[in-house]
Amino acid sequence: MIQIFKRFLKRYFDKKITMIGSSHFLNMRKNYMNIKNLNELDYKVYSQNGEDGIIDYLISQLNIQKPKFIEIGVGDYTEANTRFVFERTSCEGLIVDIIKDFENEVKKNLSIWKGNLKIVEKKIDPQNLISTLKDKNFYDKIDLFSLDIDGYDYWVLKELPKNFCKILVAEFNPYFGSELQITVPFKKDFNRSNYHFSNLCFGASLKAIIKLLEEKNLKFIGTNLFRNNAFFIDKNYQDKLSIEIPSDDNLKLYTDAKFRESRDAKNRLNLIDPEKILSEIKDCEVVDLSGSGEKLKKIKDLISLEE
Repeated sequence: MIQIFKRFLKRYFDKKITMIGSSHFLNMRKNYMNIKNLNELDYKVYSQNGEDGIIDYLISQLNIQKPKFIEIGVGDYTEANTRFVFERTSCEGLIVDIIKDFENEVKKNLSIWKGNLKIVEKKIDPQNLISTLKDKNFYDKIDLFSLDIDGYDYWVLKELPKNFCKILVAEFNPYFGSELQITVPFKKDFNRSNYHFSNLCFGASLKAIIKLLEEKNLKFIGTNLFRNNAFFIDKNYQDKLSIEIPSDDNLKLYTDAKFRESRDAKNRLNLIDPEKILSEIKDCEVVDLSGSGEKLKKIKDLISLEE
């Protein structure tokens, strides 16, 4: 009985949250053409940080009424980049995660009958990404793609074809700084906590992701205020945006993350200052993408590139 009551309360408050978010965006849309910086749009409804506001701006400016989306790495869908889109538009989407009994966990938080939501319990990697998307009929005409798997994200993104989607959201590792063009190596069993006890050596640098997605015809347009998610748009649509497109030559503004989540060797939070993180993980091996080819190096051999 207690669990039923808790679920009722959660559904009740989720409806209120959705209504408040919808009201906020109805007001914001009146001013979208005057927005010059992506961070003016940060607003959280169901996303972890301010991604909801940025996504609403982008789909509104591109006049996408019912986005067809893919999100890989959503947890139980309590906090996710696409949940508000699904709640508001009753659209078509595919969500993927590896948590146990994934579909039932999602159903606890969402009325999936409201739209065509496909739920896949699977560990996505570069080798199975395309076959999974094709199997679920999510390989073309994608409006929004979001990826957050805390690991070999770069290698998954590398498998995407050119012109795959109109909008892409990719988690990056701001601790790698603005100059390094690096990613963790692809290991099928990669786990950020196991790779280094600090939990800080994961994913790819912003510069690495920008360079990769340029090849996919996707233009970097900014990050959220939290500085962990980067936003990209198909170059054919960038003229529809009112914002000033940032230069790829100076990314310091977009990697100045101040959040602290480091752990010590006993898995206790120790809150290392962001400025000291590269030194903490200096012995980790990463793939250097700055030259020709992909070279495995230790971070300490690359730190001199960072100012």
